[in-house]
Amino acid sequence: MAHKHENHSVEENFEFSSELKRKLIIAAIIGVALVGIGAFLINAGIWGPGGFQGAHEAGHAAAGHATEHGASGESHEEGSLMNRIIANLWMNSVYFLGISLVGVFFLSYNYVAKAGWYTSFKRIPEAFPSFMVVPAAVILILFLIPSTRHIVFHWTHDGIMDPTSHHFDKIIAGKSWYLNFGFFLARILVYFVVWYYLWLQIRKYSLLEDQNNDISYYNKSRSYAKMFLIFFAVTSSTAAWDLSMSIDTHWFSTMFGWYHLASWHVAGLAAIMLSIILLKEKGYMKGVNESAIQDLGKLMFGFSIFWAYVWFSQFLLIFYANLPEETIYFEERFNGYDGRYFVPFYASLVLNFIFPLLVLMARGSKRNFTLLKLACAAILIGHWFDFYQMQMPGIAKGQGGIGLIEWGTTLTFASLFIYFVANQLSKANLYPKNHPFLEESLHHDI
Repeated sequence: MAHKHENHSVEENFEFSSELKRKLIIAAIIGVALVGIGAFLINAGIWGPGGFQGAHEAGHAAAGHATEHGASGESHEEGSLMNRIIANLWMNSVYFLGISLVGVFFLSYNYVAKAGWYTSFKRIPEAFPSFMVVPAAVILILFLIPSTRHIVFHWTHDGIMDPTSHHFDKIIAGKSWYLNFGFFLARILVYFVVWYYLWLQIRKYSLLEDQNNDISYYNKSRSYAKMFLIFFAVTSSTAAWDLSMSIDTHWFSTMFGWYHLASWHVAGLAAIMLSIILLKEKGYMKGVNESAIQDLGKLMFGFSIFWAYVWFSQFLLIFYANLPEETIYFEERFNGYDGRYFVPFYASLVLNFIFPLLVLMARGSKRNFTLLKLACAAILIGHWFDFYQMQMPGIAKGQGGIGLIEWGTTLTFASLFIYFVANQLSKANLYPKNHPFLEESLHHDI
């Protein structure tokens, strides 16, 4: 282990200015206003859900599809606009929850590996999980309110698991041991509480390490990182089933947990990289050298390829088997609902695989801030599209589209995420000055 000593040359504090706070709060408010304006325009029939048809027509499309697939009557015209708003809240919550979680996931696997290269910027991923409370609260509220719960999850409708009801669905009833209100609520509560608690412990001992030049604090952080990885090894998949796959209750994929985690992970890596670059451009993080940035770029590149591998493997197996109960998932995204999910589906593939492959393959590109920012933006937007095509068809149905409601919801979540992360960064030195591997990271060279 590297020699441990206090390094006074890496005192650097981030100032979360009142001006930046004000801008972020205003941006969040503008986001809420955009959602309201978008909802008004659609409701008034001025602008259709996807920009191609009126709200009245879209409502009939949603209702027609729901009837065709045996829905229990909740997805009718009057509820279609609400479906879209709830879908945006749920999708952005899951997306930003993942980016927040990847902060502690990234820390944990580097702690367990006794890696040193990332130490100079570890305070950035360490700040990400502070935002977790916001998407967790939104998800819990949406699930606890019966009307919104029914919009997100078809399996929660009354009578759907009751053989005497005309809403009875034999396939969904067969999953009742796992998909039921009590067990589902218990699971998501356990996820949020344990994930957040383990991050708090890692964060606590990281800050105590700054105040006390004692290796025991590093070891305690590492112990909690081991616990997180063991817990996350299981819950990353079960959370994917619960938060995303169970929206399309009939459909399932044995690869979905890996696919969902890969999407979360690479989006989180892009957010870490973008944070480092923006802070460096503001004069912070001077100790983060090009080699550390290049290594993080390699992870972004590698996991973009891994995401594409899992995406293609899942798609190929379903395409080759050609079973109706599996192909319906992709059929809805290609041709369903007037083809409104076709573009987001392929935009995800282009932005998450083709663009990073071309931009990040060369060694020099992983040291070029302009190219890295382009790659980060493509990956973050691309994986937003990935979660959009995962969840929107099952929740918004024929009401889906890309417009003011989507921009506004995402702007609000992004503004609040930046606010929470910036606030956390301002609470501690930007470098973990007594970390045993800090010197290794500051002089990292590849």
